[in-house]
Amino acid sequence: MTDERLVLALAGGVGGGKFCRGLAAVLPPERLAIVVNTADDFVHLGLHISPDVDSVLYALADMNDLERGWGLAGETWNFMAALERLGGQTWFKLGDRDLATHVLRTEALAKGRTLSEVTALLARRLGIAHSVLPMSDDPIRSVVETNEGTLDFQDYFVRRQCKPTFRGVTFRGAAKAKPGEAFRQALGRAQAIVIAPSNPFVSIDPILALPGIKDALRRRPVAAVSPIVGGKAIKGPLGKMMGEFGVEPSALGVAQHYGRLVGGWVIDTVDRDLAPAIEALGCRVKVCDTIMRTLDDKRRLAQDAVGFAFELATEAVE
Repeated sequence: MTDERLVLALAGGVGGGKFCRGLAAVLPPERLAIVVNTADDFVHLGLHISPDVDSVLYALADMNDLERGWGLAGETWNFMAALERLGGQTWFKLGDRDLATHVLRTEALAKGRTLSEVTALLARRLGIAHSVLPMSDDPIRSVVETNEGTLDFQDYFVRRQCKPTFRGVTFRGAAKAKPGEAFRQALGRAQAIVIAPSNPFVSIDPILALPGIKDALRRRPVAAVSPIVGGKAIKGPLGKMMGEFGVEPSALGVAQHYGRLVGGWVIDTVDRDLAPAIEALGCRVKVCDTIMRTLDDKRRLAQDAVGFAFELATEAVE
């Protein structure tokens, strides 16, 4: 009998892209939908940039730069060099090949297509069969509170390189936004939800801020992979952000952040001693190797997380 159970993944950023590559390796397109954060989208040099969406697309297409962690492998930078010579803004790096993605997206949006439609178009042209769904077609923007005042997310994250002290983040426009139609449909069909090892503050919380999403997730089994291993983020500033926000930078701290929304946690073997404390929150815990260096690593972690999510689903109906 063919397994037709749908898995819905919530993702964003480099870690989310890696994990989704593993999911795509173990689940056929009809069994996987990936919802991606769009609250760090912004317009730069007249172009609509969708960093988290592109991180996931490039990872699924096996085009992402594994060493740098963002952007396209084999990228060149002639455009940025020319822009710098002309005195333009160069703090946000746009590679020559990456630039084509942003130009196509901006042109299509200007012609009246939705972000969901444009993302589906890009996915097809990159040879991606799995569904990559922006969380919303409405504009939502992350605004970071810091010790130096309020900063737009990309100003904080890229221009300032996360140096200001993190005090929190709000999602402008989220309260009035609607989850994307394909997101709503996938949420209604999903038998299991998996949260990628993405930054909870700026990649997953924006998705959860959409009206009705938290309530819908509370009625479903949710498994999550910890983005913190051994007290450190695998990639990015999450550890720094958690410490400055007064949250312990650990797998336990991440579990406490999500609370009862997540019923099962996948944590790394180095954090196995934290399992009892996480279980005390009312969660189940699966301990395994969560570091994703190779495609086999990504595939193995995806299998562990999906299997765990369906264990939670089975227990929920018993």
